[in-house]
Amino acid sequence: MSLRVPLFPLNTVMFPGGVLPLRIFEPRYLDMVSDCLQHDTEIGVILIEDGNEIGEAAHTYQIGTLSTISYWNRRSDGLLGITLRGSRRFEIVDTEVMPDQLTMATVDILPETPRLEIQQQYQGMASLLRKIISQLEPPYTTMPPHYDDLEWISARLVELLPMPLDFKQELLEHGDVFLRLEQLSSLVQQSEVG
Repeated sequence: MSLRVPLFPLNTVMFPGGVLPLRIFEPRYLDMVSDCLQHDTEIGVILIEDGNEIGEAAHTYQIGTLSTISYWNRRSDGLLGITLRGSRRFEIVDTEVMPDQLTMATVDILPETPRLEIQQQYQGMASLLRKIISQLEPPYTTMPPHYDDLEWISARLVELLPMPLDFKQELLEHGDVFLRLEQLSSLVQQSEVG
């Protein structure tokens, strides 16, 4: 199934089920948010490969996450605050840069990663995630928790743990939960040793 969606190129990697609070100030993205709220449409969150979040349209990776606006407000600094909630992974088929530098993309929806019941050897990962989230603020602390789902646990850890963005992108693209968990386990063990 193909969709046409606006892209939001960012220096972050978002997975399905994740939340992402953002401050919006560029006219192209204010217009995009307004249009998506009016028409209840999705936004493609995607990692920048080359370029910047502001100014000219950035060159992005090919795989990202569709998201919906779950919350918005006018912030005290006058900017628009929104929270995006990730839904499905997508792959870009083609793109068109509009005159205002907003990139519109035709995307294919990628297969969903199935929900996987947590296994005993991964209980430590769930505990680590609980600890991280307990130290954060909304929307992280108010998103529906799924500490019994390996896909959800591993995706949130990739989003929240400090690691190179291209590595996070690789884990998003691969879609294999057990590979993701192996990589996370070795990363956590290295940080504990270091």
